[in-house]
Amino acid sequence: MNKIVEEISIELYEPSDNAQVIYTTRQLASQIGFDEIQQVLIATAASELSTNIIRYAEKGIITIRILENDKLYGIELIAEDKGPGIANIDMAMQEHFSTGNGLGLGLPSVRRIMDEFDIQSKLRQGTHIIAKKWR
Repeated sequence: MNKIVEEISIELYEPSDNAQVIYTTRQLASQIGFDEIQQVLIATAASELSTNIIRYAEKGIITIRILENDKLYGIELIAEDKGPGIANIDMAMQEHFSTGNGLGLGLPSVRRIMDEFDIQSKLRQGTHIIAKKWR
């Protein structure tokens, strides 16, 4: 069972909120011993999630957790919004698919960077994503 060691939630309203997500994610990843490259990758995943919230849902929340599972430590990213939802998750998870002006690399790259990835979305109700990276 995963024990939550630390948890920080950041409300997202404007693009500048993304800087706080990146900074906080890197700090927590460093705290549990991820090397600098892994810190940047995990922060990139967090940035992709927060950018999507701001771009498509206009507001939402990112929660960053340090987890402990026996002797393993990890980072958990939880992205939640009450936006329009994703009509076709399978398509959204394909490289270069975008319903906006993006490159369509965001969600697929988050899935690639992190060890665990789960996405739930309902039209007109929002999207909930959980992604974990273990050290």
